Amino acid sequence: MITSITLFFLQAGADQGFFNIIVEKFNEGNEGGFMWPVLVALILGLAIFLERIITLNLADIDTRKFVVDVQEALDEGGVPAARQLCAETRGPVASVFQAGLMRVDEGIEAAEKAISAYGSIEMSFLERGLVWLSLFIAIAPLLGFLGTVVGMIQAFDAIEQAGDISPTLVAGGIKVALLTTAGGLLAGIILQIGYNYCVSKIDRIISEMEESSITLIDSIVMLKDGKQVAPETPNEE
Repeated sequence: MITSITLFFLQAGADQGFFNIIVEKFNEGNEGGFMWPVLVALILGLAIFLERIITLNLADIDTRKFVVDVQEALDEGGVPAARQLCAETRGPVASVFQAGLMRVDEGIEAAEKAISAYGSIEMSFLERGLVWLSLFIAIAPLLGFLGTVVGMIQAFDAIEQAGDISPTLVAGGIKVALLTTAGGLLAGIILQIGYNYCVSKIDRIISEMEESSITLIDSIVMLKDGKQVAPETPNEE
């Protein structure tokens, strides 16, 4: 079945152009008025997805390099130098580090609590908007199914009025029903892919943030004990 659908679109694209085919099917399926709501749900969902992608890309940094830079700053200039480095670095990892370093003078436990509290805030910031994206993922197929029900009702109304079952009477309603279903499912699939991509990227950033926070606490303990924080690099011969 998938092969048949693929061949249909390839043939249609070769004959009339893929975009023209999409517009034509959209207009045919919009007789019940349900293709526009599906399109609006898709556009809004894509807008949220693009906003999240931009935000997550800005939040994503080379965490390992940043941790090493912070450790070197602790060795060279102490906590003030590390705080300054965090203030000049974008991203949730730097913000969490800065929150912990601001409470170092109050003790390790206070720094851990600050890191934990600010980490929760940064997680909420990263996940902001995903609930709306998931809403549009659910709404788009439902709108398509609603169009399907309306199309089938129109088909049976035509049969009832004519008093006879004829393919020409029901073909229009059934076609609208199938097109709205296809449109809703296609929109849902596109948005679901975007949602999963955002979730995977957020999970990776959160994992790096938690792992690096543990490293920061260990580094602070080593600093208070008078030990070297940054790992020693092998001398080049």
